[in-house]
Amino acid sequence: MSVELTRLPSGLVVVTDAMPHLETASLGVWVGCGSRDEREEEHGIAHLLEHMAFKGTSRRTARQIAEEIEAVGGDLNAATSVETTAYYARVLRADVPLALDVLSDILADPTFDPEELAREQNVIVQEIGAAEDTPDDIVFDHLQATAFPAQPVGRSILGTPASIRSFDGARLRAYLGRNYRAPEMVVAAAGAVEHRAVVAEVERRFSAFNGSAAPVPDPAKFGGGIRVEARDLEQVHIALALEGVPQRDPELYALQVFTNVVGGGMSSRLFQEVREKRGLCYAIYTFHSPYSDTGLFGLYAGTDAADASELMRVVVDQLGAAADDLDAKEVDRAKAQMKAGLLMALESSSARAEQLARQIFAHGRPLAIEEIIAKVDAVTVESARAAGRELIRRSPPAFAALGPAGLESAAAIAESLGRQAA
Repeated sequence: MSVELTRLPSGLVVVTDAMPHLETASLGVWVGCGSRDEREEEHGIAHLLEHMAFKGTSRRTARQIAEEIEAVGGDLNAATSVETTAYYARVLRADVPLALDVLSDILADPTFDPEELAREQNVIVQEIGAAEDTPDDIVFDHLQATAFPAQPVGRSILGTPASIRSFDGARLRAYLGRNYRAPEMVVAAAGAVEHRAVVAEVERRFSAFNGSAAPVPDPAKFGGGIRVEARDLEQVHIALALEGVPQRDPELYALQVFTNVVGGGMSSRLFQEVREKRGLCYAIYTFHSPYSDTGLFGLYAGTDAADASELMRVVVDQLGAAADDLDAKEVDRAKAQMKAGLLMALESSSARAEQLARQIFAHGRPLAIEEIIAKVDAVTVESARAAGRELIRRSPPAFAALGPAGLESAAAIAESLGRQAA
């Protein structure tokens, strides 16, 4: 990897990963703010701002923003998460300056035209409606809210129809000015790029951003609890969470290995025990999402209402058993999965650019692939077991379920996980 980094006097970081064999480049601007940076009255504004960035600037109409990139065969997109907002493009080598010009323009000079805003508010209300019709989307929103109650990190990214319709251009500008600051920005590029040329373009085009630090969001506090909602559905959608670990925690890789052993793929304990042996579900998996100051270990399963209690009994039993007796073969398989995923991602310029940006936010520097693999290799059977035991002990569980009535016993079984730890 030929990674180069420049930190500009404003605090903005430019990081590139040249892949000379490519003719295309993936590049973007990652901003270190997301839904958890919203104030109480700003629910959904981070995501609305991401949409409105494409709806016109002083130099370009919304149509021109789309056409200029697509006219050279490129594509332009964006995404909002809990802690970051990303604006990114993929273009041919010769069009990197154009992509940086468009990206800087939509972030530094959005007009927030009232007619465009009204249309986009309606688009997002439709998006919220679509999510409400998607049970696995809803159950994850409920899980996040139960895990992190009464705080921005626990709120849905989309907002509500009422909150979205309450915003005007002045409030969007206030959020933009408060959070989109140079020290919170990373311009990352991978593929057919030359570092000095990218730095020169960024110095020229991103000079308008405030160089002072953005406000720091309040620390996240994992709560836990039960949320069950009856709906007329064919299946029960179940989600379970425990407090994980932050991005820089020494236990991160051991917990990821534990997560993979329990529910990471068809060879995992839960897939084999719940689906293959008992036939209780079609889909079941676990994941771990680390944030800057906490983390969320999660599980999802979809099952028949009559099988929900048995499924949860197996889940609780398997979590406890894995923390006690996962073995070297399972650990080696999980580590191999993790390393293969890391190395496969190196084949994608977009994955490389995103990984660089996330590493800057989490660690303040890029991590060499050899360094990451060494940390994965350092996980032992005992450290993976210890990560599992600490996971179960660290917090009460959060449980969310959506489906036919009568899920109280499944919820009670999930709640027993906390009593086990005590």
